[in-house]
Amino acid sequence: MDPSLLVIVVVATALIFDFTNGFHDTANAMATSIATGALKPKPAVALSAVLNLVGAFLSIEVAKTISSGLVDDTKVGPSIVFGGLVGAIIWNLFTWYAGLPSSSSHALFGGLIGATWVAAGADSVHFGKIIEKVLLPAVASPLIAGLLAAGLTFAIYRMLKRKGTESNPRGFRVGQIVSSSLVSLAHGTNDAQKTMGIITLTLISSGSLAPGSGPPGWVIVSAALALALGTYLGGWRITYTLGKGLTDIEGPQGFAAQSTSAAVILTSSHFGFPLSTTHVCSGGVLGSGVGRRGAPVRWRLAGRMVLAWLFTLPAAAIVGAIAGKVASLGNGGTIAVGVVGLSIGLGIYLMSRRKPVGAHHFHVPEPSAAEPERREVSA
Repeated sequence: MDPSLLVIVVVATALIFDFTNGFHDTANAMATSIATGALKPKPAVALSAVLNLVGAFLSIEVAKTISSGLVDDTKVGPSIVFGGLVGAIIWNLFTWYAGLPSSSSHALFGGLIGATWVAAGADSVHFGKIIEKVLLPAVASPLIAGLLAAGLTFAIYRMLKRKGTESNPRGFRVGQIVSSSLVSLAHGTNDAQKTMGIITLTLISSGSLAPGSGPPGWVIVSAALALALGTYLGGWRITYTLGKGLTDIEGPQGFAAQSTSAAVILTSSHFGFPLSTTHVCSGGVLGSGVGRRGAPVRWRLAGRMVLAWLFTLPAAAIVGAIAGKVASLGNGGTIAVGVVGLSIGLGIYLMSRRKPVGAHHFHVPEPSAAEPERREVSA
């Protein structure tokens, strides 16, 4: 395959991954606001898409980490990157079908690491950077977000109890909209950067950019648009899990979960950590359930979710390793990987149509005059 044509194929595949990242991670920003009725589903995803688009232009620190920090860009060719992207896309679609809020970021890292390791050798992977920039934040970030959300939720309900009411007042609805918007903005500053970094890595490895270069303007724009489009279409299966599956969320909980998640994500983007926004927001939701007395926390589902987190990076790495090795064999290998990837993706989509999940699954009754918003606190 002509080198320039291969680069175009890899860039297109990276944007497809970015699109799946968008609908896979819509739940991170808007699940709690939709679940409590602070925002209706369709306006929620539209708002999230716009803010994801804006956030993508605010920073490129994470993109630099991806393009020059995790693997040796002098030993990675476009075909290897292509194989890694296919592995990431397949894992994204599988976990979306299962309704599990796993990490798109770790799927991408796993696919890239596996493909690079097998095709270019273990010395081409910067394991020290992976531990520092990926694994340690993956463990710490959901714990930090969960603890902060639990503490803030507990404090809010204590304050409401002292006032003699415990409710979902309009103030918390506004607060949820603001905090959810911040998460969407933060998601754009972190996740859009990952695709920018992958495309930049491809351009560097093909000789189109000098080593250490940042993403060109057209890369930033295209990655931002792909992420925003995927977000707008909404990943309703995962949104349902985060909004209604892990715990029963009230307005104060949603505000606490989203505010703490936004703070953690924005901080990580500032320091260039390619954080999993899914891990952070899931930790925040669980923490808000722990912080509200009497709130049900469905630990079995949380356990399934954590298992998916543990398997994401190695599973995507295995698929990426196979795909990267085959793609590195030449034109026939690249075409074969593309055909198999498309077939698997289409198969997962067709299976999902048997039992679709859409915006209509998130109906929240509006408060009526007969049912006032404020209610007395029980002893």
